[in-house]
Order: sequence, then C-alpha cells, then structure tokens
Amino acid sequence: MAQVTASMVKDLREKTGAGMMDCKKALAATDGDMSKAADWLREKGIAKAAKKSGRIAAEGAVAAYVAADGKVGALVEINCETDFAANNEGFRDLEKKIAEHIAAVKPADLDALNNSTIDGKKVSDLITEATATIGEKISLRRFVCYETSGKIVSYIHMGGKIGVLVELSGGSDELGKDVAMQIAAANPSAVDRAGVDATELEHEKEVLRKQALEEGKPEKIVEKMVEGRINKFYKEVCLVEQIFVKDSEKTVKDILGDVKVARFTRYQLGEGIEKKQEDFAAEVAAQIK
Repeated sequence: MAQVTASMVKDLREKTGAGMMDCKKALAATDGDMSKAADWLREKGIAKAAKKSGRIAAEGAVAAYVAADGKVGALVEINCETDFAANNEGFRDLEKKIAEHIAAVKPADLDALNNSTIDGKKVSDLITEATATIGEKISLRRFVCYETSGKIVSYIHMGGKIGVLVELSGGSDELGKDVAMQIAAANPSAVDRAGVDATELEHEKEVLRKQALEEGKPEKIVEKMVEGRINKFYKEVCLVEQIFVKDSEKTVKDILGDVKVARFTRYQLGEGIEKKQEDFAAEVAAQIK
C-alpha cells in the first residue's frame, strides 16, 4: 500500500475542496492514486467533480493568428520557465511570428513545424536562439491549424493564459467573438452531445451511479437518477447547451441561430504540466553553507 503523505493530502484538497481527513481516507482507500481518490470523494458525495483547469500550470503564453479573410487560423502554446520571460518582448515577438507561420505553412505536426523555416532559419533554431537570448528554456509545446470555407475566430484571454480557436459556418465577427469567449470561460469539451468522448461519458455515468447508491437510493431508480444527472452533465460540457455567459436567459444554441460550430480548440497555459515546486527556505540554506 502506498504511503499517504501530507503533500498528497494537500494536493487532493486543493483539487477537490474536500476536508483534510476525507482526502486522507480517499487516498488510503485508493492506494494513493490521485485521480481515483478524487472519484472516491465524488462517489461519497464529499467533493465536486475535479476540473481539468485545476492542474498545475507552467509559464509562457498561448498565441493565435487568423488571416484577414478569416479562412485560416492557428493557435500555439510556447512555454518558458518564468512569467518574467513570458512578458519579454523577444518572447512575444517569437510567439506571434510562429503563430502566423503555422497558418501560412500548415505543418502536419510538431516535427514538421520545427523543421520548417522562417526567413531561412529552422523554427527549432529560432527556439534555440531565443533560449540563449532570453536565458530560459523555451519549448514549442503544441499547436493547431484550421482552414475553412466558413469563418475562423480566435480569442486570447489574460495575455495568453487561455487561447481559443473556433470554426463556424458563418455569422458576424461579434458572434464569433462571443462564442470564442464562451469557450474560454466555460471550458466545454464538445460542441454537442454527439461529440462527447464515449470514455468520458461512461466514466461520468459510473461515478454518478456509485454516488446515487452511496446516497442510499434503491437500485431500481438509480438508472433514472443517473439519466437525469447525465443531462445536467451534458449542459456543462456541451458548448451549444451551456448557459451563455453574457446572458443567463439564453443558451449558446439560442445565440447561434442558424450558425453552426464545426469545431474548436481551447488551450490553457501549462495545462497538464507539472511545474517544479521550489523550496525557497532550502534554497537559501544551501547557498549559505
């Protein structure tokens, strides 16, 4: 059985909002597996669903570029070690240049992007040069490029902390911006029910099923309860079913009218990257030895 440390309990508490003792019990019951412990707490009705946005973030920025005609667009995340470097003029110029370059050459993957050239230099060499100039490790993490006969809109939030690229069948610039801002704020995982990942859906059903049983509900009505709660789940994760953030009386489907959302990508800076936890006191102590 894995040892449950105070650090693990603290991390689970921050992730779920549950109490310290409940977090300790959850970790003990799941052999220290953080993800399973979060589910255990939900099943017991102790914690709300863990949000992906709760992951530890790295520094850097998400940048976007959309061509003037709105037919081609790109979204890219470039990471560095500190927020100070992310605000460096050279770093900002680099991310804009690479975003525009992606839209122009439409590389198939990161390898193709790194091997493509900007003004006669490989993108990988530009990253290396920026690392040397800025003095921090800089990495090109991920990107997406859209091309359409419809309309592409981008939105960057908080100077690059969140970036969105969305493809619509048409509509006004204002509508496109509203949809992109909705995606940034509400973090849907699919356009509609048909797009919800089957594994994610089955996982949610299983959690809700166990949750209902823990509440003491008879098995014969558990499935109906799960069905009702899954409808609520759909309203949280499906873009078109979400409450519009600028008008709580409407859903996103209401504001879209005849316009369709074909696809979207939302990058949250550093999502899924474990940032090194610095022990400042230990660092100082080491320096004065």
